[in-house]
Amino acid sequence: MPNVQAVVFDIGNVLIEWHPEKFYDRVVGRERRLAMFEAVPLHTLNDRSDLGEDMADVMAEAAESYPEFAPEIKMWSERWIELAAPVIDRSVRLLRALRRKDIPVFALTNFGTHTFEIAEKEYPFLEEFDKRYISGAMKVIKPDPVIYQMLEDDCGIAPSGLLFADDRADNIEAAATRGWQTHMFEHPEGWAERLVAEGLLSDEEAA
Repeated sequence: MPNVQAVVFDIGNVLIEWHPEKFYDRVVGRERRLAMFEAVPLHTLNDRSDLGEDMADVMAEAAESYPEFAPEIKMWSERWIELAAPVIDRSVRLLRALRRKDIPVFALTNFGTHTFEIAEKEYPFLEEFDKRYISGAMKVIKPDPVIYQMLEDDCGIAPSGLLFADDRADNIEAAATRGWQTHMFEHPEGWAERLVAEGLLSDEEAA
């Protein structure tokens, strides 16, 4: 028996690409995007949604504070699903391969509750986790140690039995500090290799 008792997936940049800059470069142009991102703390504002505030309200407030960028700021909420795209297909296949092996699979993600509802409609695989830990509902975001403890307390699995993939070093470090097994996600090929190395999937199952 492998000592991994559950596999924990981040969502943004592990299962779905999250690069708002790409969207804005395409829609308003790189120069305009650079000016806006320098003037407006958009990722910090997004954290407020991840902590449970309504994204539309957050961005409407920001649009009033930065009127020179108001139309672009409102796009963050009005066209949010275009920012959270596309799906990382191989990661979804790995998720499903683990489930076919009856290996518990959890989501631990910084995600607003309203935006997660939007994402579920666009990406049905988000309903396939055994457990989902969504920061907007939990009112705490990674890398705060509290969110990791909340997952541990809920699932009842010791930290050493959890294998966690995330694309951010601070999130990984916080999990490792608690004793979780971790994988710094850079691309799905590396994640597949790790799952094979852990004995959770065969090469064929991870293809």
